[in-house]
Amino acid sequence: MTVGGVLSEAFALYRRFFARFFLTAAAVFVVLNLFSAIAADAGADADDALAAFWGLVGLVVALVGSLWVQGALTATVANVRDGRAEEDIESTYRRVRPTLIPLLLAGVLAGIGILLGFILLIVPGLILLTRWVLVTPAVVLERLGPTDAPRRSWNLVRGHSWTAFGVIVVTLVISAIAQVIFVGVFAFLPDFLQNWIGGLVANSLVTPCVALSWTLMYFHLRGSSSAPDRAA
Repeated sequence: MTVGGVLSEAFALYRRFFARFFLTAAAVFVVLNLFSAIAADAGADADDALAAFWGLVGLVVALVGSLWVQGALTATVANVRDGRAEEDIESTYRRVRPTLIPLLLAGVLAGIGILLGFILLIVPGLILLTRWVLVTPAVVLERLGPTDAPRRSWNLVRGHSWTAFGVIVVTLVISAIAQVIFVGVFAFLPDFLQNWIGGLVANSLVTPCVALSWTLMYFHLRGSSSAPDRAA
């Protein structure tokens, strides 16, 4: 597995199935970003306590919605790797729905661990981010629980940490730059529409690229691992 190999395969699949990936992400982000725009608008005109409430609600909704999108995109990558999109978007979300709670718990546990690692000395956070990058595929494709998924990801990435770290850095940098550009395109709109429409377009374009790259890493590493394969 190489950084260039993973990214080349990801971009090739993204171009070929662009509409499928974009619509899969947009199906949730159209609601998610609308709620975020409403929360931001309501919080801006509220007192500190109400603003904090809206901020917390927005954070929870964003976390759950984003994880559901990531799960659906992960399942979509598995679906199109053979060059065919055999499952419609609604069926994909329905199939991923049972994994949402384990995915949420695994994401929260991993997020807390990574955050603590960054607070300590930064380097531990980078190590955990790299080793736990495959938590979502482990939950969605292998139906592992919130404690087994990070362990599975850790074992898969072992021996390939620098390559995995390279893919993470490149995809996150590209994602951040693209996010700023796409949101900036809608800067002429009122704040509410900019947050909703700009966020919707940016997230629907950018999120699939990250999910593609990270899920393809999972398949590359799973193929070279001697660990038991329990993919569904």
